[in-house]
Amino acid sequence: MHPLEERIRYQFRDSHLLTQALTHPSVAHEKQKKPFDNQRLEFLGDAVLQLVVTEHLFTRYGDAGEGRLTSHRARLVSRQALKVHAARIDLGRHLLMGRGEEASGGRQRDSTLGDAFEALLGAIYLDSDLETVRSFILQEMNDDLTGLDEEPLEVNPKGQLQEILQAISPRSPVYELVSQEGREHEKTFSVQVLWENRVLGKGSGRSKKQAETAAALSALQEELWTKPDQVKLP
Repeated sequence: MHPLEERIRYQFRDSHLLTQALTHPSVAHEKQKKPFDNQRLEFLGDAVLQLVVTEHLFTRYGDAGEGRLTSHRARLVSRQALKVHAARIDLGRHLLMGRGEEASGGRQRDSTLGDAFEALLGAIYLDSDLETVRSFILQEMNDDLTGLDEEPLEVNPKGQLQEILQAISPRSPVYELVSQEGREHEKTFSVQVLWENRVLGKGSGRSKKQAETAAALSALQEELWTKPDQVKLP
């Protein structure tokens, strides 16, 4: 049995799938051979992960709106979150990669670990079934799922808004200063947050940072990205 199989408590019927999930694209690149790597499994694993997490959140939070569900999902499947899961099972140690990639720190790179974790999910899915990989995912994410209830959405409005929007589009929100009023040490700043040529929220505060936070909180509360026709700029 492969050491990783012992770590994750899952034994592959088709060991070829595990090998493929652990093979970084740099191996084929250095050997100049036909690609045999984890990119296709990563593509599949990403879809499986999204489905399992979305279904779980939809069932668990029956009264939550689309915005909150999207934010929760974005937090659970973020690159940083996937890196933590990969590190927990010591996935980096088992990866097969080219010497150049390894020398440049590939075993610790967020993207490499996140991609490999998704590839592992894709491999488990193909080797078994949806129910098995669902059980594996939810067990791995148990602490993160518990954390969703313990940490309010609005702890970091700007970060939460960015997570939601980047789950929809690669473009990040932009904070634009609309006005500033008052004397030098008593100014009030007004800011609007823009995304995809839309105004999602407005806020004000005694500093630009406070105003941006207020604008992000307004956007989270209004969820105007779900109603694009109402918020497009001229």
